[in-house]
Amino acid sequence: MTPTRLAVPGPSPEMEAFRRKELRKYKSLATGLLIFAAVIFLACRWYETYVDPDATWVGFVRAASEAGMVGGLADWFAVTALFRYPLGLKIPHTAIIRRKKDQVGEALSGFVGENFLNAELITEKVSQAQVPEKIAQWLVVEENAKKVSREVGKLASNAIQALDPQDAEALIRHQLVDKLAQPEWAPPVGRILDQLIDGGHVEPIVDQLIEWGHKKALSSEAFIVRLLDERAPSWAPKFINELVGDKVYRELITWTESVCADKNHEARQAIRNFFVKFAHDLQHDPVMIAKVEDFKADVMASKPVHDAAGMLWKSARANIVAACEDPSSMLRVKIVELCMQWGSRLNSDEQMRDKLDQRITGWAAFLADNYADEVTSIISETIERWDANEASEKIELMVGKDLQYIRVNGTVVGALAGLVIYSVSHLLFG
Repeated sequence: MTPTRLAVPGPSPEMEAFRRKELRKYKSLATGLLIFAAVIFLACRWYETYVDPDATWVGFVRAASEAGMVGGLADWFAVTALFRYPLGLKIPHTAIIRRKKDQVGEALSGFVGENFLNAELITEKVSQAQVPEKIAQWLVVEENAKKVSREVGKLASNAIQALDPQDAEALIRHQLVDKLAQPEWAPPVGRILDQLIDGGHVEPIVDQLIEWGHKKALSSEAFIVRLLDERAPSWAPKFINELVGDKVYRELITWTESVCADKNHEARQAIRNFFVKFAHDLQHDPVMIAKVEDFKADVMASKPVHDAAGMLWKSARANIVAACEDPSSMLRVKIVELCMQWGSRLNSDEQMRDKLDQRITGWAAFLADNYADEVTSIISETIERWDANEASEKIELMVGKDLQYIRVNGTVVGALAGLVIYSVSHLLFG
């Protein structure tokens, strides 16, 4: 399959127009000089033929103009042959750039690979560049650290916003919600509770339960009296109910106070025993484990849990994006601090700089050793896909002005050489 031809990259239209104008000007100069040499040569021949065939000075001028004309023509041929067929004639070894474009691309890519993507050369240049020192000096400036923070925040924000919400929710559901539902809940909870009991961490819970019960008891007098009124016989005097209710209330208060004050009270021990038994049942009682599993199934099938992944991602996404975009957020401020701290440490720690330099040169050598061929193939493949005529024209615009000087120099140098040769010949042979 023939590769698609690519447009040859070039300068702006304004710059290209300027280069074309310059090329035309210097082509005119070189061509004008060649024509001038030809006119001088023809004038000399006319003078020798019709005016004075023995004029000595004419020989010198004719020899100079003739050699200049030959030199100019030869260099015109050489320069033209690089880009097109001279006078449209398909002479061998002409229109070199058009015909040999692909070979030039391969040669250029090989030259770049051997001389610029050489691992030894690259590591030497990278090491001489003192990259760690420059990084350190750059990072310790607060404004530069803020730039890093801004760019990192922008990159992270764009990455988060680019994620597909459905993919993110599926990941959260798979990694969190589904895995949470896989194991039995009861045994792990029982083991955790055992560890809390052994570490004495359940005792504050016992204290809280006792204090809560005491507070409830303090506010339960009206409830006790009302309960006795509802349960007492209809014939019982009301003051009897009130006396009994007051007695019950006081006994209850006295009991809860004693439980609060006595750390070894039987009620406290009963609560502790309940926790111990509950932890054991969670781990070993099939009935208890089954009840917890039923509870787990109900929880995991509930709508809040089903929607949890979406809600978690939506909340996390909004918070992360806001933190990334806000220069005063803890995330952005922390990045600035870390950059400055790392730069300061890198600036003062020679060993750290040496290690970073070794890593950088190692990365450079790795890239050169493993990817030089891929990089250079881009050059050859790209040039291969250029249109030959367009590439030739673009290259001529780039270097054509300088090549026209070759034509000028060929005419001038040829004229001088012809004059010298004729002078030496005249001196030797008259």
